[in-house]
Amino acid sequence: MIESAKWEWEITSKTSWFVNLKELYFYKDLLLSQTRKDFLGAYQQTLLGPLWVLIQPLLTVGIFVVVFNNILGVKTDGYPPILFNLMGVTLWTLFSEVFTNTSRTFTQNAAVFSKVYFPRIIVALSALLLQFILFGIQLLLLGSVFAYYVITKQIIFHASSLPLALVAIVVTSGIAFGAGLIFSVLTAKYRDLTSLSQLLTKLLMFVTPVFFSLAVVPQKAVAYVMINPLSPMFELFRAAFSGDYHGSLSGIGFSVMFMVVIVTSGILLFNKMGDKLLDVL
Repeated sequence: MIESAKWEWEITSKTSWFVNLKELYFYKDLLLSQTRKDFLGAYQQTLLGPLWVLIQPLLTVGIFVVVFNNILGVKTDGYPPILFNLMGVTLWTLFSEVFTNTSRTFTQNAAVFSKVYFPRIIVALSALLLQFILFGIQLLLLGSVFAYYVITKQIIFHASSLPLALVAIVVTSGIAFGAGLIFSVLTAKYRDLTSLSQLLTKLLMFVTPVFFSLAVVPQKAVAYVMINPLSPMFELFRAAFSGDYHGSLSGIGFSVMFMVVIVTSGILLFNKMGDKLLDVL
């Protein structure tokens, strides 16, 4: 009697809510190669190449300084306007890019998904990893500008508060990643939601402390701003450099809990619906 074969991997029509960590580790090389391909592909046939990673936030900061600080007179809570806006733009770029690229997982990779099997979440993770790399470059720019203002004694350096930045980065990118996974499923089935997600991202920036601080928000309106789970993280990110946090501990707790819920929900929905969406695409 022939003994039945024991397969290392078995691909079936059944879908799971959960991530197979063993399988994910097996495809780690694909994750790295996909990230490398996306990085190289983003700057092929461009005039300035990766320099755009630095040029884009600098141009945005320039516009913010002119429009919001010089024309509208928005206060920067004692920060030099360039540094204040650069802190907000740097973290916002991480959020918006992670969300946007993750939400395109199915619509941009339908042809590949229909031809070969691999954990679909690999593509989403590669988008996240790529944005962390680009964010690291922008963080070096922010650090250089911050160092200039410290050396010229225009601001005071608080080394003990720097770890707060890591909390803000992890929670902000987690919210973006989880929301991106959810929208990647929704936009694959309902294409018009792509335009809605783009609109919501643009509007969200104006209710997030990107170009303003909670210190300049009227007290009666602070509660409304803090409904946005990103608000405490942007204040916390600035506090990492200044040592002065204008939010509350409950706000930080709310953001962390929201991140955990949305990442968990996004992963579960993405895994369960991933292969089913191929028939729709």
